[in-house]
Amino acid sequence: MTEKFTLNVNGKTQTVDADPDMPLLYALRNDLGLSNPHFGCGLAQCGACTVHVDGAAVRSCVTPLSSVGNAKVVTLSGLGTPEKPHPVQTAFIQEEVFQCGYCLNGWVMTSAALLEQKKKPTDAEIRQGLSGLKCRCGTHMGILRAVKRASEMMG
Repeated sequence: MTEKFTLNVNGKTQTVDADPDMPLLYALRNDLGLSNPHFGCGLAQCGACTVHVDGAAVRSCVTPLSSVGNAKVVTLSGLGTPEKPHPVQTAFIQEEVFQCGYCLNGWVMTSAALLEQKKKPTDAEIRQGLSGLKCRCGTHMGILRAVKRASEMMG
């Protein structure tokens, strides 16, 4: 049985008719037509589906739509704009981090949430904050440099 859900996504209020147990990821991609986040593993193990829910990085593939409530959901496309990208987005571009880019969503969204909580993380704190994310291309060292650069940009 479907219910009507009103979501605040990237600053816009939108309505979705869905099963309460449907993952937030499906609503974002299938109902709202967002091309990110990505479906990766479906088990919250890779991070490709990461979004911010009231500022916290969450795996949308296992987050039931009913649990979102009135929270503000931000996706990669809502983090910054092409004209004014978020510092994490800028740093990832400057460091030329990604090859295929499929996992980009998870790394950027998790990094941005980490830097909101810890302005100047150590290398160990960055590694800990990004643990559990997967990149099959092996760009991990570039990612660490980008997060460090973003922390410097954010002051």
